[in-house]
Amino acid sequence: MMANSVCMPDQAKQRLESLGMSNGLTEVFIDVLALSGSAIARTNREKELVIWIAQRDQSVVGRGTVGFSLDEMPWTVANSEQERQFLLQAIDGAMAETGWERLSYEPNRDIIQSCLAHFRTMVMAMDKDCIDPGQYEEWSAVEEGDDCPTIPVGYPQCAKHRVYLSCHGCVICNYEKGAMA
Repeated sequence: MMANSVCMPDQAKQRLESLGMSNGLTEVFIDVLALSGSAIARTNREKELVIWIAQRDQSVVGRGTVGFSLDEMPWTVANSEQERQFLLQAIDGAMAETGWERLSYEPNRDIIQSCLAHFRTMVMAMDKDCIDPGQYEEWSAVEEGDDCPTIPVGYPQCAKHRVYLSCHGCVICNYEKGAMA
């Protein structure tokens, strides 16, 4: 059984099989999406989608715990089509190996390409009526006195990897620190 999976929302699960990934493959999946998305994100919403992806950082939150359903992503109803197009472009960039030269390892191209292609199909099949606006509202809420907000103020990027930082820091630096420990 795979440790992590990305699945369709409950009302659409019969349309597509979930994307199951080992812990190692999940690391690569998140890393390459963060690299590609960070390279093309221009709007705050695009940056926030990259940050949400980067927060699925197993080095911090625990291995085998970062699977998600597409409706858990912080979509907004009003901009869902633009957000979908951005995510598809980020997937395409990851498939074109955007930023991979900044990784300290070489991903298995065949395996990650297959996962990215399946994820792309899932994103294409996601219906607007599956969006739960409460996910974005809850995820983006700033708690009073929170000195480490979910969305870092000013959308800083890692100087080394040029990915948007999440509240956990740089997803790639965190992996490298864990790999060296």
